[in-house]
Amino acid sequence: MQKRLLGKSGLEVSALGLGCMGMTHAYFPLPDKQEMISLTRQAVDLGVTFFDTAEIYGPYNNEELVGEALAPVRDKVVIATKFGFKVGAMPGVDSRPEHIREVTEASLKRLKIDCIDLLYQHRPDPNVPIEDVAGTVKDLIREGKVKHFGLSESDAATIRRAHAVQPVAALQSEYSLWTRDLEDNILPTLEELGIGLVPFSPLGRGYLTGKMDETTSLEKGDFRAGLPRFTAEARKANVALVELLKSLGVRKSATPAQIALAWLLAQKPWIVPIPGTTKLHRLEENIGAASVVLSAADLQDIETAAAVSMPCNSSAESSMLAAPMFSSSRCSFVVPGIGTTHGFCASSQARAICAGVAPLASATLFNRSTSATLALRASAVKRGSVALKSPASSGVDSSILPVR
Repeated sequence: MQKRLLGKSGLEVSALGLGCMGMTHAYFPLPDKQEMISLTRQAVDLGVTFFDTAEIYGPYNNEELVGEALAPVRDKVVIATKFGFKVGAMPGVDSRPEHIREVTEASLKRLKIDCIDLLYQHRPDPNVPIEDVAGTVKDLIREGKVKHFGLSESDAATIRRAHAVQPVAALQSEYSLWTRDLEDNILPTLEELGIGLVPFSPLGRGYLTGKMDETTSLEKGDFRAGLPRFTAEARKANVALVELLKSLGVRKSATPAQIALAWLLAQKPWIVPIPGTTKLHRLEENIGAASVVLSAADLQDIETAAAVSMPCNSSAESSMLAAPMFSSSRCSFVVPGIGTTHGFCASSQARAICAGVAPLASATLFNRSTSATLALRASAVKRGSVALKSPASSGVDSSILPVR
């Protein structure tokens, strides 16, 4: 397995890590613990050195599993974990300095280690200045309990403020071929500051593997069943991108999943995806992506397919009105009888302003980042929502309203 440096931090890890969340959390039915311990150790044998967990996964038992699995090879691996949620009061957040210290001490015990290699703030806490968070982790680094500081799902301004207090080694956020809202502001910020990116859900929570379509059923308890992006209609609408991954995979003797991961690896040398799995053959498949080389022509083919499935028309000016703490996201308008156009939306308010979209009787908007699904209805009445204005037909507005 090739190695990569997470930015300028000096933290070297395998080009692909292993996200361990699904071993005890979120995806059902949950696998056997001993099988997951064995799988984690097999990942080490296959060259993986970077393992991701968090106290909230389980909660707690994910860290325990990772700690037990990696204890025999502690000196060969990098373990990342996270603080910042209120266990038992989700989705509440808590990054008070005293809580960070409590979580760190507990995580060290569960992981059976004396120092955490990479400690992330799991989500921003609006009640605690990021300077206090970074300062607390800086003290933990000075005390020898943590080696590197990370953030997750933070905006560019927060990253800069934290980095000024304690250098940030890595940002963990969702990034994949169908979740690309980091590209406008976050990626340039990371590159400027020398911070690595650790994409979670690099395979679109399984969709980009090519193993799902609109007929695929999800197990009871599988959290994807509640995501609008995984409705049958949404999965069917995004099939064009998966078909491209399949056809390119045939040319490269690779699977769609390997092409999707290889695309991520080709974006920047400081990007380290952490696909998760509970199956050995999927682990081997994911690791194989590190050997897939995509040419400039291959990458352009993927961009072209993404533009057809989820386009970004640079000739149209798009803007977004968002509530605080929510970032804009590229979205696809799947338009019956016409095709697909694009826009931006704010997940918290389910509203957007876009230009260059023809007025229609109806359409569906799929938000690639936040999984919000919205209804787009032609209307001359703004109904208190931000209007969608079309320069193609002056005087006709459309409103974006949330699906009830």
